[in-house]
Amino acid sequence: MLTLILAPAAPVRAADSLEDTVAARLRAKLTLESDRPVRVSVLRGTPDTGVLGAAVLPGGKGYPEGWLFLHAGGETAFEGDPAFAALAAKVSVLSAEEHRVFGQARAYTPPQPSKHPAKSTADYRTALRLPYALGQAWSYTGGPHPMSGSARSSIDLAGGDGRVLAAGSGLAYTMCDSKKGWLRVVHDRGLATDYYHLSGNIAANGDRVAEGDFLGDIGTDVSCGGSASGAHVHFSLRRDGAYVPMDHYVFGKWVIRAQGDPYDGFAMHGSTRVDIDGKLPNYGPLGLDQGLVDTDGGTALNRRAGPGTAQPVVGTVADGETVTIQCSATGTEHTGRDGYRSTLWDKLADGTWVSDVYVWTGTGEPVDGTC
Repeated sequence: MLTLILAPAAPVRAADSLEDTVAARLRAKLTLESDRPVRVSVLRGTPDTGVLGAAVLPGGKGYPEGWLFLHAGGETAFEGDPAFAALAAKVSVLSAEEHRVFGQARAYTPPQPSKHPAKSTADYRTALRLPYALGQAWSYTGGPHPMSGSARSSIDLAGGDGRVLAAGSGLAYTMCDSKKGWLRVVHDRGLATDYYHLSGNIAANGDRVAEGDFLGDIGTDVSCGGSASGAHVHFSLRRDGAYVPMDHYVFGKWVIRAQGDPYDGFAMHGSTRVDIDGKLPNYGPLGLDQGLVDTDGGTALNRRAGPGTAQPVVGTVADGETVTIQCSATGTEHTGRDGYRSTLWDKLADGTWVSDVYVWTGTGEPVDGTC
């Protein structure tokens, strides 16, 4: 028998509105004071058909935090709750695509240490681009810093033509009850991206967007809280219903790295490093079966006839190049960036082999099975 774990059922008076009910249950879930402001927007539905909505803790001078929520049959579940996926089946106003995506939802589990030095059980692949046009180079104005809480889940980007585009395909939602400034795109594989401070953003209520679709312009909107000293997009990553540290994740073939204090950091494309206020060309998404050549120094990487240094060299591939991986196997051990040591070798689409320590894939495991 399936047991649902729902947001604590705070006492609700008969005269309470749905918005009051949801706000009370979010406060109970987060153990907040009873007078803490919660801004609830019903995006779609009624208590009879089930409701999809957004609940936001406004940020004041700090950034807000927000959740999509579902309400049906007197039950409420927020993104990241174990019951969110099960409750989606009871909300009839959801689209078929929402039923599919929400039905995959699960609670966030932090990554655990791995057998691979400098790696973890996390899968840092995203298959997402940077949120602007391919080929444009925007300023990396702020390194990893929080959207809400302590997770350094966000970076700041500005410049170019100012048009903020979807980092990947997914379902788009307007989060703030002002209908301005803040969009969330829910992708597959438990990922979601937030876009804050937007100007002239689209109105979104579960609309399907494709990678590269227009979401809004960079701006300074703080309708739900926060601050902005100049027009930019505050670009955030969520996984399984929670903001997660952006450190080591890849966007537009740039690996985001946190350093020092919030807003400090850099980004890596192969051995090329860009620091804060530098420019990040958008190279597009790195596929789930692809890797970036990173020789930890910029030299060319030898391609061999088989998985190991005893095999003859049959060519080279340049640092920073994208390679597609067919499968992986065990070969001679090497040590790469940040002490990552492994015996894993990757067979490329052209049939040649390279050591996995010199190919950034976002995981220390095979990305397309073993050979």
